[in-house]
Amino acid sequence: MSEPRTLDVSGLPPYDISNQSPLFWGQVLMCLIEGSLLCMLIATYFYLRLGVDVWPGPGVHLPGLTFSSWALVPLVASCVGSYLASEAARKNSRSGMLWGLGLNLGLAIVFLALRAIEWKSLNFTWASDAHGSIVWTILFLHSYDIAADMFMTAVLIVIVASGRYGPRQRIGVHVDSVLWYFLVGIWIPLYGVVYWAPRLIGGNP
Repeated sequence: MSEPRTLDVSGLPPYDISNQSPLFWGQVLMCLIEGSLLCMLIATYFYLRLGVDVWPGPGVHLPGLTFSSWALVPLVASCVGSYLASEAARKNSRSGMLWGLGLNLGLAIVFLALRAIEWKSLNFTWASDAHGSIVWTILFLHSYDIAADMFMTAVLIVIVASGRYGPRQRIGVHVDSVLWYFLVGIWIPLYGVVYWAPRLIGGNP
């Protein structure tokens, strides 16, 4: 029998601010779980659509494209802030982390403001019909996730600004970008489903 082999890891740092850290992969797996739920909502949307002749129902206006489309600009641009903050966390740059996190949070606020304006123009509610229920469910869940990550970003800003930006805090900044990239990326197909799908599959004008 061969002798058991041992590996000395005592020289490894306790925290690895990179894409190889366990916390990073934990965040990735959480995004996969959340993404599975949102994909099920997309499948539900089209399942409900197949059950009716007109989508949405009579008297229901299609969700507007103006504010929802303009909202994509700050949302996508906010990824720049996440990237800058993540890179600054790797380099242990306090000012870089604050700048990136602040840019991310500011653009996210603009996005939610535009979404709120667009919501007011909707002439249906979650209780109107099947179309209203699935659309509002998609919008609410994505908005909830956006708001939750914004809160996390705000907390990180306060922590870093207070002078606490050791390895634990820096890895928090790094993995925060993972969730934000996911929320931005998943909204692209959701935007297509909510705002363009009914226009392409025979919705009311």
